[in-house]
Amino acid sequence: MITRRQFVRGSALWSSGLLAGLSESPRMLQLRSHDVPIPVALDPNTLAKFVDPLPIPSIARANGFRPSPTDPKVKLPYFKISMQASNAKLHRDLKPTSVWTCDSSLPGPTFETRSGEGLLVDWTNDLPPKHFLPIDHKIHGAEASQPEVRSVIHLHGARARPESDGYPEKWIQPGESALYHYPNEQDACALWYHDHALGINRLNVYAGLFGMFLIRDAHEETLNLPKGEYEIPLIIFDRVLSRDGALIYPVSGDPASPWVPEVFGDAMLVNGKLFPYLDVQPRKYRFRILNASNGRFYHLALSNSTQLHQIGTDQGLLPKPVFLSSLVIAPGERADVILDFSDQAGDSAVLMNDAFNLLQFRVSKAKVPDTSSLPATLREIQRIAEADAIKTRILTLDEYENQVAEPVLMLLNGTHWNMPVTEKPQLNSTEIWSFINPTDDSHPIHLHLVRFQILDRRQYDPWAYQTSGKLIFTGPPAPPDLSEAGWKDTVRADPRMVTRIIVPFKGYPGKYVWHCHILEHEDNEMMRPFEIVP
Repeated sequence: MITRRQFVRGSALWSSGLLAGLSESPRMLQLRSHDVPIPVALDPNTLAKFVDPLPIPSIARANGFRPSPTDPKVKLPYFKISMQASNAKLHRDLKPTSVWTCDSSLPGPTFETRSGEGLLVDWTNDLPPKHFLPIDHKIHGAEASQPEVRSVIHLHGARARPESDGYPEKWIQPGESALYHYPNEQDACALWYHDHALGINRLNVYAGLFGMFLIRDAHEETLNLPKGEYEIPLIIFDRVLSRDGALIYPVSGDPASPWVPEVFGDAMLVNGKLFPYLDVQPRKYRFRILNASNGRFYHLALSNSTQLHQIGTDQGLLPKPVFLSSLVIAPGERADVILDFSDQAGDSAVLMNDAFNLLQFRVSKAKVPDTSSLPATLREIQRIAEADAIKTRILTLDEYENQVAEPVLMLLNGTHWNMPVTEKPQLNSTEIWSFINPTDDSHPIHLHLVRFQILDRRQYDPWAYQTSGKLIFTGPPAPPDLSEAGWKDTVRADPRMVTRIIVPFKGYPGKYVWHCHILEHEDNEMMRPFEIVP
């Protein structure tokens, strides 16, 4: 069960002094603050539906070749991607929207590469010197002494060295660039890139700095899945828009502390369009779905009850297809889905998020040949034995409220970002991480660099744990859903549950981060470094 803020938690931190210096949190008012004109928000349902074709993000094209940083004799494809202010037409009947994008498109261009074939990306900050969304200078990392416009790109799910991971403090200012090396030494999967600047990550992603990154491999190609024009990314994200199409980022009632704990927009876009349509043929299609929203969980289903055949998740293919009537996907998660329109010639269906229309499929009448497959088995995935873990860590997901039950801060394990590193797994070791969630929020937890498997989720008594430190379970362990039975890099830590993952720390030594992928939480300290030691 996924719910939003209802539970009061974390009062112990007030007496411990960890929250010293925090003033009372302002009451959250979705769209206004003192002495600031109130923009009139758009009701998306007043717009005509299914009048714009679904745009397909362009494929990133290399700008030449450069020597590999690990072997100068090897030349790697070199890409130069500019972060810049742009305009995007989100709907036929809206004025162009001012956004920030990678290479002038919302979403940014899609990278396509192969497992084991590295590439270089020169991320260039060509953004204006002033931010157009409200910065909260009371948030750590976003102080008024910091440059207003900063960016650093993280390739979410990538196995990359620390210097190319997008560490939140390694931001660049306008006029600067950062060259990153992605070895791509991992199975075929759908990754995505997005801004990760400390303290303003939520604003930069909301502005539009994100895109998809696909890795292929030889095994995937043997499966004869739909490909080419029959494989389509669906990047879903929500926004609040004004009636003239401008982005509105919700703020509190205090202009000195505009941060709000979550942002949910009622304008839900697919590949940068509101209510688009897609012409399809009566055959199988492969959709690479990404939830790029700041905080919204999606509950996806087809209006005509067509089954979704999920074949993959964050880090690649599942062992076998999972047949679903609906799909829950949290911020940062990806889902690889096959839809078969072969029995729907001449009909239409709508991809829904509960009652909200996202995307209309228009199926042509003419029958067409379809030589693609939906195999009964996809990839062998060896489950990691719990006995392989050399350490188990108990980690709490904490939210703290003030005297009027307003959220002011989120922490992991009761620890601020700039405190000493406490998680130091050894390179090539395996650990179990247990996330204890006393709240009524579902937190999507993402670990950089590594992939992991979900062990189980289990209900427990939060009050007993908070008052006595005793972990008392109130139900049996529940195995992961079949749709989560593959390799993951983001996991839903559900309310009042203990969620356990088992993590092989393979890759590179150095400092990385783990965090909640609700970006408003991440920006307000629900993020911690971890260090892989040799």
